[in-house]
Amino acid sequence: MEGLTGRFLLLCLISLTNANTGPVIQTVVYSVCEDTPIGADAFTINATDPENDPMTFSLTGSNAVYFTVGTSTGIVTVNRQLDRESSDLMQLGVVVSDGLNFSPADLNIILLEANDNKPIFQESSYDVEIPENTAVGTSLFRVHATDADTAAAGVVQYSIDEVTPSDGFNLFSIVSTTGEVRLNGRLNYTALSTFYRLKINATDGGGQCYFDEPKYFSSIAFSFITVVDVPDLNPQFISLPYVGRVEENSPVGTSVLKVTAIDQDTGVNDDIIYSIEDSTADDLFKISSKDGVISVMSTIDRETIGDTVTVVVKATESKLNIHGLQASTTANVQINIIDLNDNKPEFYKCGGSGDEISCVEVNNFVGEVFEHSLGSVPINMTVKDADKISHTELILEGADKDIFSVEPQLTTSDSVVQLLVKQPQMLDFEEKQQVVLQVVAIDQEEPSFRSTATVTINIKDTNDNSPKFPEDTYKLTVPEHSPSGTSVAHITAEDPDTMDQGNITYRLLPDSILLYFDVEPLTGIVYVKNETLLDREVRSLYSATLQARDTDGKPGTTVLEITVTDINDQHPVINRDSYLVFVEEGGQFEVKIEATDADDPDTVNSQIVYGIMPSRYSDNFTIDPNTGVLRNSGELNREALDPKLNGRIELNVTATDKGTPPLSTVVTVIINVEDINDNTPQFQAPFYKFSVKEGEKGAFVGSVYAVDLDQTTDFNRISFSIIDGSFGSFIIRTFAEEQGYRGNITVDPDIELDYESPRKKFNLRVEATDLEQKKAIVMVDVDVLDVNDERPEFKPTSPVTVKENTTISDAIGNFTAMDKDGNHLLVYHLESIKCRCNGSLTPCSWVILDPTGEVRLNPEYRVDYEQCDQVVVEAQVVDEYTEKGENSSVTTGEMVINIEDINDNAPEFIPSDSVFVVVSESASKGTSVAGVTATDRDSGINRQIDFKVTGVQFEDTNNHTSNMRMLFEAVTTQQKDIYVGIIQTTEGLEMSLKGKYLVTVTATDTGGLSSSTVLDIFTVDESYKVELQFTRTVEDVEQSRNQIIRSLTAATKAAVEVVAIRADNTEASRASSVTVMVAYFVYANGTALTSNEVEKMVSDPEHYPVLADLGLRYIGKAPVIEPDVDPLKYILLGMVGGLIIVLAVLTTSLMCTRRNYRRKLKAAKAMNSASLVNSDNQKSGPVVPGTNKYTMEGANPVLNLNIDTTMALDLDEESSDVDKVSLNSLDYNDEMTSPEKDTKPIMQMIHEEEEEDSAPPEYIEPLGAALAQRGRKEKPRLGFNNPAFSTTDL
Repeated sequence: MEGLTGRFLLLCLISLTNANTGPVIQTVVYSVCEDTPIGADAFTINATDPENDPMTFSLTGSNAVYFTVGTSTGIVTVNRQLDRESSDLMQLGVVVSDGLNFSPADLNIILLEANDNKPIFQESSYDVEIPENTAVGTSLFRVHATDADTAAAGVVQYSIDEVTPSDGFNLFSIVSTTGEVRLNGRLNYTALSTFYRLKINATDGGGQCYFDEPKYFSSIAFSFITVVDVPDLNPQFISLPYVGRVEENSPVGTSVLKVTAIDQDTGVNDDIIYSIEDSTADDLFKISSKDGVISVMSTIDRETIGDTVTVVVKATESKLNIHGLQASTTANVQINIIDLNDNKPEFYKCGGSGDEISCVEVNNFVGEVFEHSLGSVPINMTVKDADKISHTELILEGADKDIFSVEPQLTTSDSVVQLLVKQPQMLDFEEKQQVVLQVVAIDQEEPSFRSTATVTINIKDTNDNSPKFPEDTYKLTVPEHSPSGTSVAHITAEDPDTMDQGNITYRLLPDSILLYFDVEPLTGIVYVKNETLLDREVRSLYSATLQARDTDGKPGTTVLEITVTDINDQHPVINRDSYLVFVEEGGQFEVKIEATDADDPDTVNSQIVYGIMPSRYSDNFTIDPNTGVLRNSGELNREALDPKLNGRIELNVTATDKGTPPLSTVVTVIINVEDINDNTPQFQAPFYKFSVKEGEKGAFVGSVYAVDLDQTTDFNRISFSIIDGSFGSFIIRTFAEEQGYRGNITVDPDIELDYESPRKKFNLRVEATDLEQKKAIVMVDVDVLDVNDERPEFKPTSPVTVKENTTISDAIGNFTAMDKDGNHLLVYHLESIKCRCNGSLTPCSWVILDPTGEVRLNPEYRVDYEQCDQVVVEAQVVDEYTEKGENSSVTTGEMVINIEDINDNAPEFIPSDSVFVVVSESASKGTSVAGVTATDRDSGINRQIDFKVTGVQFEDTNNHTSNMRMLFEAVTTQQKDIYVGIIQTTEGLEMSLKGKYLVTVTATDTGGLSSSTVLDIFTVDESYKVELQFTRTVEDVEQSRNQIIRSLTAATKAAVEVVAIRADNTEASRASSVTVMVAYFVYANGTALTSNEVEKMVSDPEHYPVLADLGLRYIGKAPVIEPDVDPLKYILLGMVGGLIIVLAVLTTSLMCTRRNYRRKLKAAKAMNSASLVNSDNQKSGPVVPGTNKYTMEGANPVLNLNIDTTMALDLDEESSDVDKVSLNSLDYNDEMTSPEKDTKPIMQMIHEEEEEDSAPPEYIEPLGAALAQRGRKEKPRLGFNNPAFSTTDL
């Protein structure tokens, strides 16, 4: 019976299992932000089970490492950092199970854009050289940074953050959208800086996805702008002013002084050529063209040239400046002439006044003196010694020397010599009219230097003469309309009387002449009085008397004849207001232009020259400049004129005299060019081709156009006719157009064309004739068309290959279709363009389809292989001539365009948060100390990357940086599409250095494009070494290494550098499989943690349980090797320890014996209490309450807890064997006597033991066994009540 029942139940279970339906995954597309933090919830798998069975979830596939899933909740969290730029669509395998059925599915995870990439400059630096005269606004260079993000996060804005030196900040500007750097101010190599460093910032547009706060990233690039000096400044003399000295009579070639000039364009520093531009004394000095030394060129005489000579020296640059000239400058050089005593005193006669005094060396002087007069006698004598320092003595000689004395008698400078009358009685005009004597000048320093001058003194008479003019008549001329005050002549009279010298006055007679002329009374200058009245055309000759009077009023006269000369003040006058000429085109004409001029006919003022003013048609005519005859220079063509002029040409002819300034007059000449019939009709096209459908009477075929260039309707009217080829099927009608005539060809209304007839094509000869029967003929081809009713069809299109970044404008491919109809016009229309991006086709606009079927690249977009590698173009073709049915193809045409990759992307380093350190264990040669990863967006060989260490520096703890030799090298490896550069030491490192190595690593692809990054490799002292002990084998620790490192990193927030994992070689550790992990804990700034700091952080309750599960037992400082010690000390310590252990054993034995006696006593008390139990309530099982014995012997009393007498002990009546097992008492019963003590630790320990062993548990105390039975519900339990039992005294 029991067997049948079991089979029945098994069949029911199988049926129920087969009927169970598996879970259903409702959603397979999820969107996740790429910046979702590790450990954050990404999404929840939407799955249901029809039976509502509990579901479990698991992930599969290659992308499962990026996520973890709650097995029971379906909540998917991020396990590894996501990157949309690597792939914006991820496929994630998921399996959902209800325990019986498994439902697998592929989830599509769409990664949403987050701003997680910073702009990257295409060049590490932008260095340019620009001339200092570069124009403001010139584009200097263009920076370019790319951002792998999309949308606003990928839009890069440029700015200049800093310019060094700072005063050059306003000299440069940058276009924020294009990165074009322009010159914003003028440069100056000399006055401003010769170089500038620009700090250029590229900032993206920012964005956010998972986090609400938007992120912005920026990058910095530097540009060094070197200003190139150009020759734009003149040279400059230095050490000004220049003053030199040289003795007179110095030998030729004597050096005087040296001048020096420099090129102010210090960056050019051109050679200087010296020359003498000017000198106050010509040909006296010369200058060396190379070194600027001025020397004597000829004999120097100070007395001739003076005390100083000023020389203007010129410095000229040897090369041309920016203006194509040789820059130069000048400077004045003053040369002082040192005097020598080499001249004798000389006598001079001086004249003039003020600064215009001039002296002439003479030996004869004349003086006048009134008879019997005293005082000085003026003889205008000056004595000079040309030497600078002189001592001259003056004496008189001659027969009459006693009548006079000389002053001064001794002089040291140039002095005026005067004679004083000593004996006036000796001056008698009636006896002596003249006195002659000699004045002698002697050089006291050199008496042989002496000069003698003869002085003749005339004795003056009284006034007895009248003024007299040199001529009786003066013939004068003056231009007409001369300005008032114009001098006509300067005429003076002479009077021999000495008292009248300079005292003669003048006037003009008669008074009527004063309207036109007057004379200055003291000077005798005759001048114009009124310029308006002085008109040659009114009066050309004037006569006047000039009178002179002396101091006594004695007069003298002369006659003035003044002729007024002509000036050019009259315009030429043309005898007609305008001229009108008629001439037929092709003919010749002549017309004479006549003009007169009222100016003097004997002067050029009245001579006239004719000309034509430039105009639109003036080049077609000429005019004789002397005769004024106007002619046409060639044949006149009416058709060459603007039709709006109606054959009318207007010329402006000028008549200009030859006076100064010349005066002219303009007259208009109108020339009417009359039209003649000299043009035949002309068709606008060399031939015409039309088509017409069959079966349409009177159908319009087409129009021909002709024009006759003649400008009048009498000659340009045209009529059309068909003269041949029509066969009576066509007619033509003439219509006037705005320009020319149109002939409309139509099918004869009585004729119906037939495509099936032999004539499917007509060759018409159409004639155009003007009114004078001038003709032109054109051929017109007319095709008879069939009715179009066939749909076009595409021909197969071969794939096309285009290189990325191509900018060609020619067609890259074309669609071809065919149409069975004879007359068709195929036009291609674009249906769709899709680009294969990351393996999926999405709409794009990279190409353009022309109506002709040609496919071209869209210039508004850049073809980028890294974005999409294929373009699929779908097109439709339409026959625009279709008359019946559908005009498009049945199926669309498709063209596949494969994008070919080129090397246009530099390697990009993958950012890493790793901290690289160098410790003593990794300081040896060939040890890997760091690593970099990089990718290249190109494909194939273009994406292959090679790493190289290009620079090593060391920065100590004082931030001092020094260059190092190449202590590191890079080894390139590849992991899938990512290239890894392992940084190894090339030699042993010096661990005494404290700080960090700055290692520059350059990644270069096969095309030579490269980028660099700098790694910080910190040196960590051995004192920071930490040892962690694990209670696991070395193999287990190695297997859990990554998990241990993540847990330690989470606890310390520091990078963990594991340098060794080894077994603990101590005897106790070998017995228990203890493994030691040696590690350093370093922060990103190079700070390391000590073992105590690590122990404190790991002991945090949040982290320790995880590490404890991984086997962590102890954290300590790495042992330090101690020096050997005396072993006798350890022997003595061992003996003392042994004695302590013996004492402990004896004490423990005594306590155990005492507890044994107390246990028996308590059992006796329990037995006494058991005697009071009613036998009716007693069932099989233990009879002593709280024990497993029927008697007192060996019983184990219960704990002294406040247990209710009605408490069910839930003892298992079927487990009598267990009840009979003798249990030992708890060793800590004495500590449990207080009712406040918590029994949870005991119960917890019991529960743990139960989990470890599935066999029936052996409980420490019966009460523990009893309480443990309360939680079990596998089988019904049988309990009993002992109303007599309440407590058990311990």
